[in-house]
Amino acid sequence: MKLSMLIPPNDRALAALAAQMGIKYAITKAAPELSGKNPPYDFGALKSAKDGFAERGLELVGLEGDQFDMSPIKLGLPERGEWIGRYAQMLRNMGDLGIRLLCLNWMASVGWFRTDAAAPARGGALTTSFDASRAPAPEPAGERISEEKLRENLYYFLDAVLPEAEKAGVKMALHPDDPPVSPLRGIGRILKSAEDYEKVFSRYDSKFLGATFCQATFKVAGENVKKLSADWIGRGKIFFIHIRDARGNAENFTETFIDEERGFVSEMLAHYRDCGFGGPIRSDHAPAMFGEAQKDFGGGVSVGYRPLGHIFSCGYIKGCCDALKIPLE
Repeated sequence: MKLSMLIPPNDRALAALAAQMGIKYAITKAAPELSGKNPPYDFGALKSAKDGFAERGLELVGLEGDQFDMSPIKLGLPERGEWIGRYAQMLRNMGDLGIRLLCLNWMASVGWFRTDAAAPARGGALTTSFDASRAPAPEPAGERISEEKLRENLYYFLDAVLPEAEKAGVKMALHPDDPPVSPLRGIGRILKSAEDYEKVFSRYDSKFLGATFCQATFKVAGENVKKLSADWIGRGKIFFIHIRDARGNAENFTETFIDEERGFVSEMLAHYRDCGFGGPIRSDHAPAMFGEAQKDFGGGVSVGYRPLGHIFSCGYIKGCCDALKIPLE
């Protein structure tokens, strides 16, 4: 497996910390608000991001998240065609630059969401939690969409861009809805369970379309994470794994440090190894530790991405892999 870290293009401090921890692989969100440059459908902008990581001793192996405003595409607005064209160009650019992983989601209007971004955690750390009964009022009518329409828009999008991904050699890894509930604030969600994924997989028989296995999301969704990941790894459907943990269920959960449920993360890492997974993994959503304050939700790389929690998580992952003799690049 390849230990990676999500690093904004211009975050030189986090890139330096990653290199100092022995991490070789970077995942980034190359959106303009983080890069200060054009979106990655501009070849020069994406090449600049890749070159910048290389200068810091890191190989850029994937993009993650919405690299520009995806609302026209996800909501099926009249201008979606031109934005899908830009998305296809981004895939071609990725292929030309040897960036072979794209982690994307299909959460419209509201991305990953929590009702508390600073819930108390061990030792006074701050983490995130979700309680469906405390979710804010629905989004404005123009931002809402049904599950049926959202699925129709996903298929329209994949019909257009998946052939481009195949030609470019870019693997598209669909991230589950987080939280895995529908509707959320009046908005349908269509990737909240293994069953939802199978609807997509059955329609597109492609080795370039698969999943980002966010183990904590599938865990709170009530899936058997070992059985599911074994099946999907065996079928070549897991391209990327997010390592984090949470306690609770889809309607009410709290994110935790990854060592709190003793044995869960180490057992899952060994399980992925035994199933034959050798792709990128990364520490996901970590509590903010002493002296850190969580950012607000609002695009970019937000809540859950302060450095200290990820230093702890990466060290724990490396320690588990060392103790269990799990190959880790």
